[in-house]
Amino acid sequence: MSVKMLPFPTADRGASNVVLGLMRISKLTDDEIRTLYGTARDAGVTVFDHADIYGPTRHECEARFGSAVSLAGAEREAIVLQSKVGIRPGFFDFSREHIVRTVDESLAALRTEYLDVLLLHRPDTLVEPEEVAAAFDELADAGKVRDFGVSNHTPGQIELLKTAVRQPLVANQVQLSIAHCPLIASGIAANMGGLDQSVDRDNGLLDYSRLHGMTLQAWSPFQKGFFDGVFLGDREHYAELNDVVDELAAKYEVTPSAVAVGWITRHPANMQVVLGTTNPGRVVESAAGSELPLTREEWYRLFRAAGYVVP
Repeated sequence: MSVKMLPFPTADRGASNVVLGLMRISKLTDDEIRTLYGTARDAGVTVFDHADIYGPTRHECEARFGSAVSLAGAEREAIVLQSKVGIRPGFFDFSREHIVRTVDESLAALRTEYLDVLLLHRPDTLVEPEEVAAAFDELADAGKVRDFGVSNHTPGQIELLKTAVRQPLVANQVQLSIAHCPLIASGIAANMGGLDQSVDRDNGLLDYSRLHGMTLQAWSPFQKGFFDGVFLGDREHYAELNDVVDELAAKYEVTPSAVAVGWITRHPANMQVVLGTTNPGRVVESAAGSELPLTREEWYRLFRAAGYVVP
């Protein structure tokens, strides 16, 4: 299977535009985790996404992955291992001490010497950029983190970090799907007074990311709204969208999940799609959308079927 590879600063072979998120693996057996990982690798996936908070206890999913999957030698260099930091019970914490300590804990749990990418997980309004910069310098100088980025940040929040942070911020993980795409939809409806779609909730993040070479990583690519469930198969609320998805799935001989992934990967911003499934078969089906050659007309048809306006 062909999965599109995107340039990533310290990943010599690039990074796949389909990412396997591992937030739900805590209840899997070691054999099931190995099967999930191996299936993703066979499908062409090279990026594996973690966070310190994934699992019933801190670092639990990282530890389960680290104990189940052997990442020695060439295999470790062949993948991009990513984790996130900053969310604590009831508050956010971008202090130098918390960032550094959490990375050390993540490395121990994952049984690896370095992270390819560390993301700041949701904005900390009490952030002191100099604290973040000190943490990033310490981690980079020690060889513990190769690249840095953010998650759910606005352009202004990113620019604030950049007043002190020296390393490039290479990625921003944000929620995006056909049925939840204010990130894209507001620009299409720009300057249309009275239309909710025209409200820019992301401060021009899409264009900012393209201008500054930041990779957007789309989480919840099958969700409608903010954790309101999956739109695929929801004919009560998204009958027209599912009709179009099914039609295109038949045309391209893929599953509906591949069409949902392909709608995101078709965008010239070169986004990555973060899958959250623990079903190996669904990983394969979704990865088939990596380079789905949707036409402009088909892309906009899906957009309109999701209820968005094309003026």
